[in-house]
Amino acid sequence: MNIIQTHNLSKSYQHKDGVVDALKNVSLSVEKGSFVTITGPSGSGKTTLLLTLAGLIRPTSGSFSILEKNLTHVPDSELAYFRRKNVGFIMQSFALIPYLTCIQNVMMPLSLNKVDKEKQKSMAQEVLANVGLENRMNHLPRELSAGQQQRVAIARALVNNPSVIFADEPTGNLDPSLSLEILDILKEINQQKNITVVMVTHSPVAAEYGDVRIHLEDGQIISIN
Repeated sequence: MNIIQTHNLSKSYQHKDGVVDALKNVSLSVEKGSFVTITGPSGSGKTTLLLTLAGLIRPTSGSFSILEKNLTHVPDSELAYFRRKNVGFIMQSFALIPYLTCIQNVMMPLSLNKVDKEKQKSMAQEVLANVGLENRMNHLPRELSAGQQQRVAIARALVNNPSVIFADEPTGNLDPSLSLEILDILKEINQQKNITVVMVTHSPVAAEYGDVRIHLEDGQIISIN
């Protein structure tokens, strides 16, 4: 089953110097359970592609679907609801809420989905234990190392049991040993839970974790291996 499909996906931005074509007619299919890495030079359209696939920015033209649902023209409210139910997102900057504890950060998506409070807590505890943070649940982000903060972000992405996790340079702020730790966790999630992972990275080491490796240049797919 193809979990993600795009057809002639394009994204243009209006810049003071003219129109910038960030993506140009990108067509691809991603099978369920794949670990996809997206590489390319700076400005090649990697993050634009990821954000478009995740439904966080709208394409200028073309179409995209997740779980065989065409999301290209659905209303913002419907798109947001679909994301909350089916998609997890991990960013380079961790994006944790600084005044909330680890467990409160992880409970946030469940709260948005109106999950019962006690169930929120037990689900958050479970995913934090999965990423090795059962002893840090009541710590604030500033009390954690960078690697631990990224593990909280992974737990938050995982807590809704998404079909796909999008990761934008998840090891970009980490040293090499911590990077491997985070990549191993993502690979384990991918293999054990059959959750599709789509990851943008500039790291050749991280790119090797992908069983599908997409290389972009100038907004176009140059190769898929």
